[in-house]
Amino acid sequence: MPNYSAPVRETMFVLNEVLSYDSFASLAGFSEAPPDVLETILAEGARLAEDVFLPTNRVGDLEGCVRAEDGSVTTPKAFREAYARYREGGWMGLAQPQEFGGQGLPYCVHAAVGEYLVAANMALMMYPGLTLGAISAILLHGTEEQKRTYLPRMIDGAWTGTMNLTEPHCGTDLGLLRTRALPRPDGSYAISGQKIFISAGEHDLSENIVHLLLARIEGAPAGTKGISLFLVPKFLPGPDGGLGKRNAVSCGSIEHKMGIHGNATCVMNYDGAIGWLLGEPNAGLKAMFTMMNEARLGVGVQGLAVSEIAYQNAAAYARERLQGRALTGPSEPDKPADPIIVHPDVRRNLMTVKALNEAGRAMLLWTALQADLAHRATSDDERLAADDLLGLLTPVVKGVLTDRGFDNAVMAQQVFGGHGYIEENGMSQFVRDARITMIYEGANGIQALDLVGRKLALNGGRALQAYFQEVGAFCEAGRNDENMAPYTKALKKGLNDLQAATMWLMQNAITKPDNAGAAATDYMHLFGLVTLGYMWGRMVRVAHDRLASGTGDTAFYEGKVVTGRFFMERIMPETSMRLARMSAGADTLMALPAEAF
Repeated sequence: MPNYSAPVRETMFVLNEVLSYDSFASLAGFSEAPPDVLETILAEGARLAEDVFLPTNRVGDLEGCVRAEDGSVTTPKAFREAYARYREGGWMGLAQPQEFGGQGLPYCVHAAVGEYLVAANMALMMYPGLTLGAISAILLHGTEEQKRTYLPRMIDGAWTGTMNLTEPHCGTDLGLLRTRALPRPDGSYAISGQKIFISAGEHDLSENIVHLLLARIEGAPAGTKGISLFLVPKFLPGPDGGLGKRNAVSCGSIEHKMGIHGNATCVMNYDGAIGWLLGEPNAGLKAMFTMMNEARLGVGVQGLAVSEIAYQNAAAYARERLQGRALTGPSEPDKPADPIIVHPDVRRNLMTVKALNEAGRAMLLWTALQADLAHRATSDDERLAADDLLGLLTPVVKGVLTDRGFDNAVMAQQVFGGHGYIEENGMSQFVRDARITMIYEGANGIQALDLVGRKLALNGGRALQAYFQEVGAFCEAGRNDENMAPYTKALKKGLNDLQAATMWLMQNAITKPDNAGAAATDYMHLFGLVTLGYMWGRMVRVAHDRLASGTGDTAFYEGKVVTGRFFMERIMPETSMRLARMSAGADTLMALPAEAF
């Protein structure tokens, strides 16, 4: 069975030393979790991940979920106890409002713990993960009665939630949806239709499941303008707020999937099910994006988490597996062969994943911090700046961390050679599980189009210009610093490529929209490379300061300096490739007729 050790030291380094977590102590939530309390929370989350969640991961992959004839779904038997421990620990409510039973701590703390739990068992964590998105939507768009009825039970974990968007004939193009909502005399609606690919749509971990569902009210406009969001519980609330009668919603089947076998991905049938409008009529898509944006950050966590556990196991295997001799001569002459970690190509894989994981964690936590500041900062300007940056970074976090996460899982599997391809070592599960993260909550091509087509020009490009200014100022500050110059020079080259790519889009995408579509994925990854490089610059600067002062763990900080240098030398140069591919335009991409494919 694969092993896992939650990277608490790495998380504390990013939050405390790089992002200056303690500087926000005056803000709501942060004051309740000062650095010493933060470390305790992370350590407890690590124990839950390592001792409770991890042993259920392979079992869940092998057992999967089972649907009975009555439509009920049984999850892998080990999941129930693990979920109960998660619920008992109050982890669902870590960053939720205290007025509804949560602890009100910062979202960045929730994201940090989330990485550990997802790494230990991604399929299991999808049950509470979807619930958290539903909680956010109800908080923002629900009536006071809806909040009182649903939020305390969902934050407690007694009830879970889902997101119902996709139908058999429509995925990304939600304007095509056919699910109908007929008004009832009491103000509720009768919902009829079918949804597919619904994660955690039916299961036995909670006593009720609250489905948030997109449907079209009878007579509403066609397309996305006529979509509304509805709250449709599996069991209707009773007079006391508890469970009432069963609603007309059922699981028709469980999807047979490549990975995440422990999560019940369901076909859901609504046969006149009773639901209530969440938010305004015909404004459902906007309301659903409350869930989608949080879910996209959550999927970014998944990409990082699977990459981290795959890396840890590959590194351990490389230190132990004996094959061949080092090119420079035997490193362990008393043994029949050297451990494969002596081979440069094995190290290429490991160093690449290590460098991306460490920068990816920093990028994720930096983005999560913006979510906190957007809600908790004391000035309007601070909140606006944080919200701008959050919107800009969200598609990058989702798209880049999941694309890289899958690639990293494959590289980690490669370290095992043939032993990575067989099921016993667990590496194939990481590859299979990581693959879905590139697809759901908006396929990564959609994330790239969102960045290029919407986020860059939003508010006159205000967020983008602030980002350029921040990264540029960092480069300038390190230009004459002997320690930092090698890093900031490489980062500045990447930033120049990103600015050139942005200018190319401005000049070539308006008159020929296909140029934007053809360039979008490369632009998103170029943006991601610069952001990851900026994170490495900030981490290395801290490391050099600690080494100069002689405080702290010397080996830890020296590792940061070397790994950051590797990133700048071996990964950052990809920005030039991305710019060159973008600049080629869409002509050859769109030239062939459809029948030529």
